Amino acid sequence: MTSNDHDRSSSSEAVGRESMAEWQRRYAATPERDEDFTTLSEVPVPPLVGPDSYTPDFERIGYPGVYPFTRGVYPSMYRGRPWTIRQFAGFGSVSDTNRRYHDLLRAGQHGLSVAFDMPTLMGRDSDEVESAGEVGHCGVAVDTLSDVEGLFDGIPLGEITTSMTINGPAVVLFAMYAVAAERQGFAIDQLAGTLQTDIYKEYIAQKEWLFPPQPHLRLIADLMEFTSRQVPRYHPISVSGYHIREAGSTAAQELAFTLAAGFSYVELGKSRGLAVDAFAPRLSFFFDSHIDFFEEIGKFRAGRRIWARWMRERYGATADKAMLLRFHTQTAGVSLTAQQPDNNIVRTALEAMAAVLGGTQSLHTNALDEVLALPSDHAAKVALRTQQVIAEETGVTSTIDPLGGSWFVEWMTDKVEADTEAYFERILAQSDDGTITGGLLRGIESGWFMSEIADAAFAYQQALEKGTKRIVGVNVHHDPDERELEVLRISAEVERAQSARLADFRAGRDAGKTGEALEVLRGAARSDANLVPVIMDAVRADATLGEISQALKDVFGVYREPPVI
Repeated sequence: MTSNDHDRSSSSEAVGRESMAEWQRRYAATPERDEDFTTLSEVPVPPLVGPDSYTPDFERIGYPGVYPFTRGVYPSMYRGRPWTIRQFAGFGSVSDTNRRYHDLLRAGQHGLSVAFDMPTLMGRDSDEVESAGEVGHCGVAVDTLSDVEGLFDGIPLGEITTSMTINGPAVVLFAMYAVAAERQGFAIDQLAGTLQTDIYKEYIAQKEWLFPPQPHLRLIADLMEFTSRQVPRYHPISVSGYHIREAGSTAAQELAFTLAAGFSYVELGKSRGLAVDAFAPRLSFFFDSHIDFFEEIGKFRAGRRIWARWMRERYGATADKAMLLRFHTQTAGVSLTAQQPDNNIVRTALEAMAAVLGGTQSLHTNALDEVLALPSDHAAKVALRTQQVIAEETGVTSTIDPLGGSWFVEWMTDKVEADTEAYFERILAQSDDGTITGGLLRGIESGWFMSEIADAAFAYQQALEKGTKRIVGVNVHHDPDERELEVLRISAEVERAQSARLADFRAGRDAGKTGEALEVLRGAARSDANLVPVIMDAVRADATLGEISQALKDVFGVYREPPVI
């Protein structure tokens, strides 16, 4: 730097200090609104972030596609390829859902995402007593291999990626999907897609488990091992923060608890002798995009940086692909309101934009009526078009990480990162062996995770009741002339028809062969054998989802959540 350059720099700094002082004087003289200037997660927001109060560290921001990946996992991001539009769909019967899939594909959707009904999520057949009244209501009912074949009728499974949102009985659904693909004529190594499989978030937030934690982790490790060797394009785990956030967590809790689960699955893979650089690239993530625009963008950017650093420094990853936090995003279902449901279109659009500006790899946009029922055809189409308008009309795909370098966005990214790291310290403090896995299991056993989320949810509810947080149409800007929305209703006939279909399936199979396959499965569960091929054999022998789940419960037992006061 020459003396003239130094003089100019010093002069600029002096002017900057004078300008800052002048702004502070004028700001102090200007009355503030009586407002709660905090994020949705109760993080205080400064009135202005700038060079006098905060200076971003460029080394921690970097470039897209380059460690630490703050600005994106790929060098070209959406200039190379836009995010995948992957609308979550499933309702009623397999034939109804199959028609919806064909409609979505014709409308320009890039991949499929399956929503299952509650009995399926809980590993129960549709004709079990506990399934009554729930069949087909929050997703599609799947009991048998025949159901899976009908679900994807006319859709070549070796040529499309499919995401399946299921956890407790995830390996059973994977087995059915793989055998259905075989019957379509595809080799198993041709399959590509994602299975959620993340059991930690069930114990932490959603409560849809089948067994105690350790047997579930054994099944997940079996799936990781099996797919690593035989289904190389398949993502066996989508680590899910979405349900944690929907349960009432803060942004930092969502990120911390989700990434901690991801680290535990890395530890699980290493315990099976899998190389981190080989299996970690096939882990993916699933996040919520909530209504607090900048907090969500900061969360996504911080998540990439944290994952990359931990993978390299703690778990020894050397390949870039093993350090990439690639994730699917869904707009926040919990932000939708039954009051003035048209407002949900606006909420969803803003949440989708935050996900895009945060660098998501795929996206689901919620439908305006989803708070009331499964989406109608019209609402589903509007949700799809929301993504297409963002992609085609707004210009946000023209440049990479357009908000990168913004003082406020970088400050928010650093803040979420710091709060997330503080949670990692608390998780590790609960571990007896110094592993994230140990801390997670102890936190689940003690109810610590549930307490943390419950406290955050309670604080938000209090803010709503006091009016310091506002929801248009709920606690402000009411509409006395609000119209009633027509929503999709699932007929009770769906349950009767599905039960009849299941009875016909059982009547037409070789019951002796099915029983033998289930007994082999019980024996394998008592051993150290990899259970994935054994479950596939049970599927080929026409065992149902509920029967396979029960055979495993016979060996593994069931889980009872500890009471938390």
